[in-house]
Amino acid sequence: MTTTDAPPNGPNGIGDVHANSGPPSPVRLFAGLAVAPEIARELVKLAACIEGPSVRLVAPADVHVTLIPPWRETSVPAAIEKLDLAARACEAFWLTFRRVGYGPDLRRPRMLWVDCAAAEEITILRASLLQAYGQTDERPFRPHVTLARIRNNGRRIARIHPIDQELSFAQRIETIELFQSPLPGEAGYRIVASARLEKAGHSTSAE
Repeated sequence: MTTTDAPPNGPNGIGDVHANSGPPSPVRLFAGLAVAPEIARELVKLAACIEGPSVRLVAPADVHVTLIPPWRETSVPAAIEKLDLAARACEAFWLTFRRVGYGPDLRRPRMLWVDCAAAEEITILRASLLQAYGQTDERPFRPHVTLARIRNNGRRIARIHPIDQELSFAQRIETIELFQSPLPGEAGYRIVASARLEKAGHSTSAE
């Protein structure tokens, strides 16, 4: 397992500065898969044509697949241990990026996204994470990568810039990541920890 250097709690960090400073402030975390930089750059290019005031494009560094939606967490070390626990129970696998298009409702699209193949391994991994974090999610699991979020005029944008094409990208997934959402006034996700899937070879190290 690899963890990033986490600064103390305060305006720019997580954790507890002093023993008498009270309980740590909760941070917004989620579990997912980091997309390889070279694939992320190619995927982001697919959204460049819809750039405009109603569209918020995702930066290449923020391209990911969400496995467990965000939650408020007060103990980041405990969350990292649970990530490691889930990784130990799962195998490495190939993630296939198969189609880019608008969604989730074509009548009122709110995003441009890439559908990923729902392989058995990713379904098992998600179930392991849900169990580790004691969470439930009754919604159908549809693994995807969000490339752009559309605030309004989705139907008009989709009509002017029709995008619906098959892709041929694939990535070997050997780790799962714990992400932290941006703090107020900041931008971009931060990887708090990365845990290797058991069949990928398990080790613990610090950056």
